[in-house]
Amino acid sequence: MSPIRTTLRRAGLVAALTTAGVLTAAGAAFAHVTVHPETYAKGATDGVLTFRVPNEEDTASTTKVQVFLPTDHPVLGVLVTPQEGWTAQVTTTKLKTPVKTDDGTITEAVSEITWTGGRIRHGQYQDFNVAFGQLPDDTDQLSFKTLQTYSDGNVARWIEEAQKGAEEPENPAPVLTLTAKDAKTGTDGTSASGSASSSSSSSAPAVAADSTSSSDSTARGLGIAGLVVGVLGLAAAGYALARGRSARSE
Repeated sequence: MSPIRTTLRRAGLVAALTTAGVLTAAGAAFAHVTVHPETYAKGATDGVLTFRVPNEEDTASTTKVQVFLPTDHPVLGVLVTPQEGWTAQVTTTKLKTPVKTDDGTITEAVSEITWTGGRIRHGQYQDFNVAFGQLPDDTDQLSFKTLQTYSDGNVARWIEEAQKGAEEPENPAPVLTLTAKDAKTGTDGTSASGSASSSSSSSAPAVAADSTSSSDSTARGLGIAGLVVGVLGLAAAGYALARGRSARSE
């Protein structure tokens, strides 16, 4: 094989592998389990958390999802929305430190929710909705470690917690960020006049939309980077070809 053809093949291979790596990274960024919205006010009441579970296996379906709720900062009044085709099993745990509320002292809270019976196939995702009565007000975030079991027996363990200043871990757990309460609302998520505040429910879609927009922007950026790398590879190959022809003519 001539040196020119060898150079072209190498340049093309490098461009293809680099582009594939970029696109793979883009796909991996969306493969993990997430919670929506990504933020809620501390002590928010009467809201809904949505756990989005995508299927990342080409030859297997997701058949079981286990979400573990923190008990050191418990989520109170958890209710599971019925999901067609899925059966939910709720596990409660006695709290080491009871939580005092206006309705009395809470000594138990939900620690795990397991969904079984359904299937999430390749290229699909499933949303699991969980209603809550009250979120904790003594922490800045809640981590929901999740196990995703596939029909071939493999288990994806979304349990790693991100550290401040560090890159996102390979298998991140869904994280809900808790922000300072709105000055216009009370600690129980109600307005100063005593009526229920709609800020949590109305802001949830906006937060989810912002998250989706950010993810889309990331995907577009990675895709463009892949195309740029491919163009550079072809340019390098063209330069090598022209250089080879010039050498032969001399």
